[in-house]
Amino acid sequence: MHILLIHQVYVGPGEAGGTRHFELARACASQGHRFTIIGSSVSYLANVKADEAARSEVAPGVTVIRARTPATLHRSFVWRIIAFLGFMVTSVWEALRAGPVDVVMGTTPPMFQAISAWLVALLRRRPFLLEVRDLWPDFAIDMGVLTNPVLIKLARRLEHFLYARADHLLVNSPAYRDYLLGLGIDTAKVTLIPNGVDPTMFRPDIGGAAVRESMGASDSFVVTYAGALGQANDIPTLLAAAATLRDQPAIRFWLAGDGKERRRLEALAEAEHLENVTFMGALPKERMPEVLAASDACVAILLDIPMFRTTYPNKVFDYMAAGKPVLLAIEGVIQQVVEAAGGGICVHPGDAEALAAAIISLRDHPEQAAAMGARGRAYVVEKFDRRRQAQAFVQLLERLAVSR
Repeated sequence: MHILLIHQVYVGPGEAGGTRHFELARACASQGHRFTIIGSSVSYLANVKADEAARSEVAPGVTVIRARTPATLHRSFVWRIIAFLGFMVTSVWEALRAGPVDVVMGTTPPMFQAISAWLVALLRRRPFLLEVRDLWPDFAIDMGVLTNPVLIKLARRLEHFLYARADHLLVNSPAYRDYLLGLGIDTAKVTLIPNGVDPTMFRPDIGGAAVRESMGASDSFVVTYAGALGQANDIPTLLAAAATLRDQPAIRFWLAGDGKERRRLEALAEAEHLENVTFMGALPKERMPEVLAASDACVAILLDIPMFRTTYPNKVFDYMAAGKPVLLAIEGVIQQVVEAAGGGICVHPGDAEALAAAIISLRDHPEQAAAMGARGRAYVVEKFDRRRQAQAFVQLLERLAVSR
């Protein structure tokens, strides 16, 4: 079986970002299947040329093809659309040159790449699997990025068009499944394989002493945020918490990530004289285990808008697998996970004072913090182990491959 995935923002373990698709692809290959990924030639986070060659085998049976894409993602909303449209065209060209396939998989957002996958599946007369990773355009509407009534109407039509044309829909959050079923989509057409983590990537028993020493934080209480630095991530609230704790020199904040808001955030931190904050830049996923091991607590934060209550952020599962207590400033389904695990402290989104108080509480009660980290890891090993999720993914693809 040969699976083709079109995914503009695909990243591998040598790049910064979530590696869900690499791990799922590797699991397929381990079962004797081939997996080809059409990705962008431009890194989403850094908006620079991706590390990998135009065509490379990143693991036995897993090939990544980089389609040419304009490096305009972070210039403006219009240029962002141009980058999406550019990839939509070039990805179809590369996909049609990838050889015979059994299943074509698209993923959203952005929606434009899902159009590419649908078109390739149509031309090849193969099953079309659409993965819904975020509810677009609802996220864009809630954030105020998409406001034009005509564009919203067109976006809704495109969304429903793709849902109707997909042979099957895959979601990574239970709230997304509920949303699709609420649209009248048949339950049998929707499969939930949630975001998760390969716990073998993280070792809670190591202390990260070398990283702490290199960062001048050997005797500090380190709070780490790992992820995108974008509008949605509400990093100003995290910086406000750091400002509240500026009189606590032994508390340090590490921000491991990149994104279109990074320069503005760095300028904000400099203007506020936040010497307790370090921007580490985008780090490859393969480096994150040692960074998290060197941390005492980890933050997941998003803006306080309704749609973000539906999401399962990858970073939370990484934090828990690393055995670190989670400082969660997100409500909704991911809050249910952290609370069920007893793996951290949840605060209301946007409340910098509450976040600062939670940090102080974890610093002042190290045994409780350690217990939260241990419970969190045990919970994700039991409930969100990507190795088991990968087997469900392979079985889904095998069913679809013989459905036509």
